[in-house]
Amino acid sequence: MEWPGTLDVGALIAAGWRPTPFREFVLKINSRCDLACDYCYMYEMADQSWREQPHRMSPALVERIAGRIAEHARAHGLTAVELVLHGGEPLLVGPELIAHTVSSVRRAAGPSINVRASVQTNGVRLGPYLDLFDELDVQVGVSLDGDAAAHDRHRRHSNGNGSHAAVAAALGRLGSARFRHLFSGLLCTIDVRNPPLVTYEALLEHGPPRIDFLLPHGNWTSPPPVRVPGSPATPYADWLIAVFDRWYGAPRQETEVRLFSEIIQLLLGGASASEAVGLSPVGMVVVETDGSIEQSDMLKSAYDGAPATGLHVSRDSFDDVLSLPSIAARQIGELALSAECRSCPVHRVCGGGLYAHRYRAGRGFANPSVYRPDLFRLITHIRRTVAADLDARRETVLQEK
Repeated sequence: MEWPGTLDVGALIAAGWRPTPFREFVLKINSRCDLACDYCYMYEMADQSWREQPHRMSPALVERIAGRIAEHARAHGLTAVELVLHGGEPLLVGPELIAHTVSSVRRAAGPSINVRASVQTNGVRLGPYLDLFDELDVQVGVSLDGDAAAHDRHRRHSNGNGSHAAVAAALGRLGSARFRHLFSGLLCTIDVRNPPLVTYEALLEHGPPRIDFLLPHGNWTSPPPVRVPGSPATPYADWLIAVFDRWYGAPRQETEVRLFSEIIQLLLGGASASEAVGLSPVGMVVVETDGSIEQSDMLKSAYDGAPATGLHVSRDSFDDVLSLPSIAARQIGELALSAECRSCPVHRVCGGGLYAHRYRAGRGFANPSVYRPDLFRLITHIRRTVAADLDARRETVLQEK
């Protein structure tokens, strides 16, 4: 793993730094998918380790992971953890393994630790699982890229057929009165060819409590679509600003847009809860179907082996993972940023951008995000908008006095 500079974790600890315990455990219960999305970081980008992974976790391995999660939570006095069922497409494992996984982790954690379970799915097979998720209290996030034209541009079956119709039908049931309490939100990967407001309105039609807009994965060595490294152009900021103005200017909040909410929170002096922006320590860890422990799976977009730690739940604890320099680099905030980032006036809000998007071959991650111009423009636009709004409200209050 390449990290910024030479990181001496012992020296950091001697200087008073302490690692932040993991609170989010992403279990790759299935390593295959029933879609063939052309932008997928797991199957279409640099790291192809999925080919060597078992198709699914074994029940015995699930129980071992459950014990490791409980061990970590108790060691750090955690009263709650997040359990995320992921893939590939996690619903391909079938209801029995899903129920076993959620039940095993909760049983190992015991009554003193609240295990909040969720699943991230492409939605194609969701309908028959909703009764089970209701019984298990599993929150459901669904990937949807907008209307049928936008969604089916990338999210297709291997035969080329789009998946929008099946996903929309599943969302209709998820959004019904019976199951709406399970709906955690929509995840939308941006394609700037899709009209921003048409895309946003299409997502709103499903009544999501939250929308996560994701920048397509890419970096300085393998740039994302239409993002020319070093160019001052801001196609992704332009797209997002159109959505932000529509979202912020609505007479009532129709949904939460996580990226916008996080930026506003940071601008007002708060902390981030997302690794996309801000400098908060990353508290998430991934376990693959064979039990190997990895960093964020989004690092698969950087280079072969980028998320690997060399550790395994059969012999290593999650505390062992915390001691790795590559993990410390994700937790030491400003110290891990490049000099160029630290000199930027919005670096505490931007946080250098998503870690995977900073990669450059030969230099590791000690770079600004490949999306730096977009992030700078988006953040400064939101700052001006919020500042003008606060000034106007302040003036109204003074006039009322």
